[in-house]
Amino acid sequence: QVYLMESGGGSVQAGGSLRLSCKATGINFRLYSMGWYRRRPGQEREMVATITGGGATDYSDAAQGRFTISRDNVRRTVSLQMNSLKPEDTGVYYCALLREPYVWGRGTQVTVSS
Repeated sequence: QVYLMESGGGSVQAGGSLRLSCKATGINFRLYSMGWYRRRPGQEREMVATITGGGATDYSDAAQGRFTISRDNVRRTVSLQMNSLKPEDTGVYYCALLREPYVWGRGTQVTVSS
């Protein structure tokens, strides 16, 4: 069974940084694309960043230039470095295994105050 466990959320002032991490168990991690998604208050869940098993990345327009997704296939982790955070980045961030059907972590709260 696949488990995804996020960590690293918290509260920060605008302009600050946070690093999210996700540990995966129960899969041959290097074979699969992984992603970070978020659900902002009153909004649908949306893609933030994705990374293939080989390390190719994709970002939402909102994340481009401020966030960096990375993975460690040995440790089976995927991380999201978030810099220059804005209040509109506030939300619950989810790690996802991008294999149909997607597998989701439980989420970690990120709160950015102005």
